[in-house]
Amino acid sequence: MSAMSHEFDLSLATMLPPAGKPDERMKEPAALASQWDAVHEAASAVGILAQLGEEEVTEEVRSLPQRAAKLGGTKLEMIARGIDDLAAVMRPGLRALLSMTASGQDTTSAALTLWREFHIARAAVLALAQQE
Repeated sequence: MSAMSHEFDLSLATMLPPAGKPDERMKEPAALASQWDAVHEAASAVGILAQLGEEEVTEEVRSLPQRAAKLGGTKLEMIARGIDDLAAVMRPGLRALLSMTASGQDTTSAALTLWREFHIARAAVLALAQQE
């Protein structure tokens, strides 16, 4: 079996906050944007482990934190919770994939599964930001 080797360093992945209750500051556009970016950095690593390469992020995806801030209220809270949930899934998923890589296992199938789940969940979060 030929396992891919990667040099991802999780010590720098402190942008993803600990799992649990969303921080009140997540309602601030800068904090929301920071976590959104961190989730996408993790997804990018998963894409590489799935042998898909890096995804080109569209403007619709990139601008979610700003659109959420403009919406405010319940929509902002639901989007912040959705981003927090994405981070909660990506954190252990990426760690597991990196552990598999470190032990010489092929991560392609597992990474592809996590990548698909990320995209389904991200689509749901993006749908929350649609104007009514």
